[in-house]
Amino acid sequence: MEYLLDVKNLTFGYTKDKLLLNNFSLTLQKGELKAIVGESGAGKSTLFELILKNLRPIEGSIKVALCSQVFQDPYSSFHPSYTLINQISDVAPLKELEKYLKLINLEYDLLLKLPHELSGGQLQRASILRAILMKPDILLLDEPTSALDNVIQLEVMEMLIRHLDSMAMLLITHDIELANWCADEVITL
Repeated sequence: MEYLLDVKNLTFGYTKDKLLLNNFSLTLQKGELKAIVGESGAGKSTLFELILKNLRPIEGSIKVALCSQVFQDPYSSFHPSYTLINQISDVAPLKELEKYLKLINLEYDLLLKLPHELSGGQLQRASILRAILMKPDILLLDEPTSALDNVIQLEVMEMLIRHLDSMAMLLITHDIELANWCADEVITL
């Protein structure tokens, strides 16, 4: 079986006497959605940094296919002085833009604005839009719906789940009910 993500015996800590991850393993294949839950500071976001190779493990290995990420804070994931459409088109083809705008309940005119001109929920949906248009093998989702109201949160998660036939997803969340509802497996750090 070929995995899109294969983390084996991963050990990492910012100091050697305090490990965040110790002999941690995880696999992810196309069609799977796994959720990572845990207290603040448990290593959830650090795991994403390791998967993206922004950090190096002390021990273990990570084999990963093409990823895109939705960050928890949408304001930090867009450059403040460029329009959203420019930032999206820099990294992703726009041929399916109209389709996804409807699915995530976002108006095209909002993409012509600067990030600070949108609400947190609108900007987070634009971040999700950009990540999906990149056509990744794996979508890394760090609290992707925390800035959205409950109705939009459900709509966005249902839309994401419908894309599992073309990718895998790894979700960080503090919302255990959301994790239990949508994930094939819930992993506690």
